Amino acid sequence: MATTVLVLGLKSAVVDEVRERVALPDVDIRGGTNLTDLRDTLAATPVDHVIMGAGLDLEDRLRLVRAVFEASDRTTVHMKDFASGPEGFVPFVRAVLTGLHGTPS
Repeated sequence: MATTVLVLGLKSAVVDEVRERVALPDVDIRGGTNLTDLRDTLAATPVDHVIMGAGLDLEDRLRLVRAVFEASDRTTVHMKDFASGPEGFVPFVRAVLTGLHGTPS
């Protein structure tokens, strides 16, 4: 069974880049930019991990975390730091998923 990951970012282009550049076996990466996208994805499928970028407003990030934990008792949340900048998002997502699911063969 595939692992479902929801990547949330400030802009669709950033999320699309992650989806294009991070490919791991048996990992289904979905994308979104806001609370509605999060809720729609959680309603449609079980989500194993939510990874969010630092570009999202702090209050939005807090609402997203609350919504995840209110909707699921099995979904983990991972939040990128601000210091590594937007160029650090793809490496961050790759590192989290590789750490959780191993290096692709």
